[in-house]
Parts: sequence; structure tokens; C-alpha cells
Amino acid sequence: MTTKPLKPRIGALLPTRGLLMEGPQPHNADLILNMARAIESAGLDSLWVGDSLTAKPRLEPLSTLAALAGITRRVRLGTAVMLAALRHPVLLAQTAATVDLISGGRLVLAVGAGGAFNAEQQKEWQTAGVKASQRGRRLEEAMEVVGRLGTEARVTFHGKHFHLQDVAMSPRPVQPGGIPLLFACHLRAERPAQFDRAARIGHGYITISENPQGFEEIGRRVKERAAVHGKNFDTMQKVIYMTVNLNPDRRQALDESDRYLKLYYGVNIWRDLWGPWGHPDLTTQRIREFLQAGATTVIVRFAAFDQERHLDSFLQNVWPNFRK
Repeated sequence: MTTKPLKPRIGALLPTRGLLMEGPQPHNADLILNMARAIESAGLDSLWVGDSLTAKPRLEPLSTLAALAGITRRVRLGTAVMLAALRHPVLLAQTAATVDLISGGRLVLAVGAGGAFNAEQQKEWQTAGVKASQRGRRLEEAMEVVGRLGTEARVTFHGKHFHLQDVAMSPRPVQPGGIPLLFACHLRAERPAQFDRAARIGHGYITISENPQGFEEIGRRVKERAAVHGKNFDTMQKVIYMTVNLNPDRRQALDESDRYLKLYYGVNIWRDLWGPWGHPDLTTQRIREFLQAGATTVIVRFAAFDQERHLDSFLQNVWPNFRK
């Protein structure tokens, strides 16, 4: 029997990094909670949070999603993306299964190898006691362990980085087949292993750094590897993480997004691929282009300091074009 492809879904990223970028320590996380409630109420498919330990300080993702599970009932809850290689897979499996249980089976783990492109990122790996040069292989092993602990009664695993002997995990994920695992894929990384791990271990892929043409190319490469591993590419989740600014004044949108992203990363690294910057109609059109390129989920991040205003603009001007 042929399984039908997944229907397109629209979600939004919560500013767990933005909350900590400006000024002193925040007094509360009301911004995150309020935006989550608005996303659920509006009928979007999902909400997502990013990850970093020290290089890009933010709220810890899984504990944040556990809290959000308590104030939502329907939206999927995802990491975009989690640096899983920074964590031990047994602890990650237990934590993720706990969040899946609390949320009633709504968790998605999108993971990536992460970068080591500047001093802060390199120090982050050092602080965690992980060699940055080994992060790709460590990621693969970690997520293989997480996946197996979520679906098998007992797991024995012997890799380069992790060794388990007859380990049982409880709780187990609520979702049949375990928590969906998505792997980050980026053309500029020029690493064929990323497409193979998405097809071999994952339930799909996610990218943050591509235009619609690049997204389509990633799909072709993952599809090739899926055929090798006997996986059904049509049922895989194909996720694009967009970064936009909805200020109708294009110059103001460009200026604000540039300031925001430089605070976020220290440099505006993918400005030529991110966007659009300007009128909400531009974002509507770009989402349509990504859907035509094969995306099954579109995540929108606002490169803006007034996150609630941009979310409101998105819900009023963009979301009605896609709401079923």
C-alpha cells in the first residue's frame, strides 16, 4: 500500500534566544508563553525553539517545550535545531520521552551537527567536553541510540563515542514508532554524510540556509540516499526554517533584520538566502515557493525586536492565505 505524502504545515519559532539578547536578565518568560498561546489559538501547526549552551545563550529547549506542553493542547512542539552531540543520548532519550508523554505525543526533534566557526562556538564544544571535529559522527551515534531507546525494549550499542549494554528506557515515547527525528542539511556545508544520515536514521530533514531552489536540491540528494536505504521519501518530513521581517517599509525591514541577526549570531551569515524583508505579501509568496519546492512544513522566524507585533502581522496578513 502506498502512503500518501504529508500535507503542508505552517509553524513559528519562539524567540528563546531573542529573550536574552538585550539588556539584563529577563524577569520572566511571558513573551514565550504569550506567543505560544497565540500560535495555538490561531491554528498554526507547530511551534519551535532553538538550542545552544553558551555560544548563543537562550532558554533550554526541552524544558521550555515541557512547559509549553502544559499550556497548549494541539500544536506540535519542535526543536529547530538541537545540538544533540552536546548531550549524552541516554539522558536525551529520557528527557525527550518525558516531554512526549507530557505533551500527548507532540514532540519533534530536529537536530544538527552545529558549527564551530567562531571562538564562541568552539568554546561551547570545549565546555561540553566534546571535540568539535567529531560532532558529526557523535550526532549520528547519539540519534541512533535515542531512536532505538524509544522503540526497542532493550538496546545494546557499541560505537566510537557511546557504549550501551542491554539498556531499557522508561518512559518511552507516546508516538508509535518513536519521536520523529529530523536532520539538518545544508548545501554550503558540502558534506554528503548529512543527506545520508537524514535518509538512514531520520524521519526527514530540515534546513535553515536555503532558497527554494536549494531546498529542492537537498530533497533530490536525500531522496537518492533514501532509495539506497529502502526508505519511503514521500512520507518523510521536509522542513524549511525561514527568517523574515514583515515591516512594509523594506529599508526599515532590512536595517532591523540586520541588527537583530548580528546580535543573534555575531554576524549576518546567510543574508543572501534569508528573507524576504518587507511587505507580508513577500513572505506569502516565498512560502508558496517553498511548498512548490517540496516543503511539508514551513517554520517562520521573525528577525525583529518586537516579536509579538510581527507574529500578529503574520497571523493577520500571511496565515489566512494558508489556513484550511
